Amino acid sequence: MAELFSSDWMKAYMDTWNNEPTLADELERVNFNAVIGYGVEEETAPSVVYVVNQGRITSIGPHNGEALNWDLRASRDQWEQWMSKPPSLMALALAYTQRKLRFRTGDYAAMVKDPRLANSFVKSFDVMRRALA
Repeated sequence: MAELFSSDWMKAYMDTWNNEPTLADELERVNFNAVIGYGVEEETAPSVVYVVNQGRITSIGPHNGEALNWDLRASRDQWEQWMSKPPSLMALALAYTQRKLRFRTGDYAAMVKDPRLANSFVKSFDVMRRALA
């Protein structure tokens, strides 16, 4: 089992994401491109950064100072909780309002107003969990 945000997990996440049609294909249809970081709230830099081009992850690795379109942070405990049971959109909205999920960069409200992005956002948490297996 890979550890969340480890190099093994990063490779598995990229492969799982790119082979998940309900995620990659949907994002390709909306021409989604972004540089996204995930990390632990108290750390300066995100633990992992990945580049999405036309819905597919084309690179993933540790943060190397690149500019981010999205930088999502939560406590280690919160990430672990989501990995044991991926959240619904409602659970993510609650985590956001309770500041358990923070967007250091990126517009949460704009993203959840677009169902195509909101559904993909929720699906990405399930893909994260599956990459741990």
